[in-house]
Amino acid sequence: MAAIDYSAHKQADAQAKRRRMNRLTGKLLKDRWLYLMLLPGIVYFLLFKYGPMWGIVIGFQDYSPFQGMSGSKWVGLKHFIRLFSEPTFFTILKNTLILSLVNLVVVFPMPIIVALMLNELRKEKFKKAIQTLIYIPHFMSWVIIIGMFYVLFESHDGLFQKWIVSLGFEPFTFMMDPDKFIPMYILQNIWRDTGWGTIIFLAALAGVDTHLYEAARMDGAGRLRQMWHITLPSIRSTILIMFILHLGNILELGFEHVYLLLNSLNREVAEIFDTYVYTAGILNGMYSYSTAIGVFKSAVGLILVVIANRLSKKFGEEGIF
Repeated sequence: MAAIDYSAHKQADAQAKRRRMNRLTGKLLKDRWLYLMLLPGIVYFLLFKYGPMWGIVIGFQDYSPFQGMSGSKWVGLKHFIRLFSEPTFFTILKNTLILSLVNLVVVFPMPIIVALMLNELRKEKFKKAIQTLIYIPHFMSWVIIIGMFYVLFESHDGLFQKWIVSLGFEPFTFMMDPDKFIPMYILQNIWRDTGWGTIIFLAALAGVDTHLYEAARMDGAGRLRQMWHITLPSIRSTILIMFILHLGNILELGFEHVYLLLNSLNREVAEIFDTYVYTAGILNGMYSYSTAIGVFKSAVGLILVVIANRLSKKFGEEGIF
């Protein structure tokens, strides 16, 4: 009797599995074109995002390119201990955090402000012309942008230097002065990326129900009140998601921009983890040490994203997962 019950139970489980597989197959076939469109993105992330994560192992080894990961000696947390005990670590951490926080406070809100201003324009041709003009800097490389700023602000024949001299002042440098590094860095970030960053927020603004504005106007609300009570609450979830994603990159400021601004005079305030990895890790062949720095940055970003995501859900907002 027990054997019969077991056999019947096993047969019922097999039938349930077949039904689940049939349902899954049916869903895949039904949306096969959508999954086919999704396939290139999945392959990209597998090859270029998840695949290289295997290289994290190098941070726990004395890696040698000739021996490979399988032949290199395992040293555990040696390179992490070295990183935290380096005299320059806290200086680099401070510089990176200062630039990241200034980015969050100053640069991050700029696309939101510009998107709100563009949303108030009623002439479509004028609006599209403004959008095109502010998008263009994003497609310039940092080499071109730094070169333009150098010609304008540093060159003796530059427009700014000539203007300073015409006012009766002595010419002075911007890009060589440590005190002016952060304002110059922020100004360049705003000029290059603000226009491009408005795309997401303009898309969110396009989804706001226009009937809400009509009701607000009937109640006597002006443009500012409509923006404060309708527009901003409607795109709050988008703003929060973008803020969480920015927190994940709090130690990832980008190598090229800062490296091009870096010089011997401003190194004390301009050296960040990305440039330090290149100069101390890559140029000197310390691959394990530079990998350990990368693991540290990723861990900090992951922790901040998880904390911010949980806080957003705790306060009733949507998170990113």
